[in-house]
Amino acid sequence: MLKLHDLRPAPGSHKAKKRVGRGEGSKGKTAGRGTKGSKARYQVPIGFEGGQMPLHRRLPKLKGFSNAPFKTTYQVVNTGRLAELYPAGGDVTPDGLAANGAVRRGELVKVLGNGELAVALRVSAHAVSASARQKIEAAGGTVTLLG
Repeated sequence: MLKLHDLRPAPGSHKAKKRVGRGEGSKGKTAGRGTKGSKARYQVPIGFEGGQMPLHRRLPKLKGFSNAPFKTTYQVVNTGRLAELYPAGGDVTPDGLAANGAVRRGELVKVLGNGELAVALRVSAHAVSASARQKIEAAGGTVTLLG
């Protein structure tokens, strides 16, 4: 009967592990790694991309000035959405819009003129497009800009 401790691999199929990267004493001067190239090194540098121009050299350096950090961004609400949220008319404020889930609380609000408006609204917002102002005033409402 064959037992587990009697099992052996086929002759020639199993070789001893080559001990690489341990200097001249184990396998000769290149330690079994050949000469040069990334496989002969201990490790490649951080950010090495295989010979391609690395990212830190492709990106522009600190030149010039950008206004991007000072850009004003608004939460946008269309007049069609105002008509859905306030079907009976009334006061539209950034806090009221945030309570209804139309914008995030504490952010600047801009009203745009996409959609129809049939009820009179008293809109208070940080910015209003010309078409939105025209539609709100045509429906009998008023527009107030906040500081």
